[in-house]
Amino acid sequence: LSTPCREQLKDKKIMLIIGEQQVGGGVLANQDNYGPHFQLINQRLRALGLKTFTPEEIKKQIAQAEIDAYFKGNPDAALSASRRLGANFVLRGLITAQAGVNPVIRVNEVTVNLGFSLADSSGRMISDATANGGSFSGSDIRAAAARLINEQADEVVAKLYSDYCTNAVVVEPKKSVDPKRKK
Repeated sequence: LSTPCREQLKDKKIMLIIGEQQVGGGVLANQDNYGPHFQLINQRLRALGLKTFTPEEIKKQIAQAEIDAYFKGNPDAALSASRRLGANFVLRGLITAQAGVNPVIRVNEVTVNLGFSLADSSGRMISDATANGGSFSGSDIRAAAARLINEQADEVVAKLYSDYCTNAVVVEPKKSVDPKRKK
């Protein structure tokens, strides 16, 4: 990682959320399902000196409905979630997959794509990174995704980090104000 990161970015907080595209088009985004996936990326981000929230910290402050709305492309949900948490940046990982039986050798196979998008708290896109691969080991999409992240995480995190250090502009998230406390 030859890109130097500006000192003002080192202490900024990043909210990492992961979801899985379902066959019917919806996104499953229950963060409890993605612990291994989260840890593989999170460990590398923290090793670079970046500050991330744990899934537990996110769950304490953000409703599941807000995370679901974020994955449905609702920009207001993203802003609300990042404000509530005090996050300067949001890193969204989306798992998409196709599972089936290989017609030639008649074994279960799965093809997995992972897309990571990093945006600032105002929603401005900073970076996109992808990883993809396949497996004949079965149709367990989450296990295949975890293997894929493990194999390609260094490259994905290097791209995200380089773009973050080069393109990010610090936008302080506005704290939610309780209307009853206004004077």
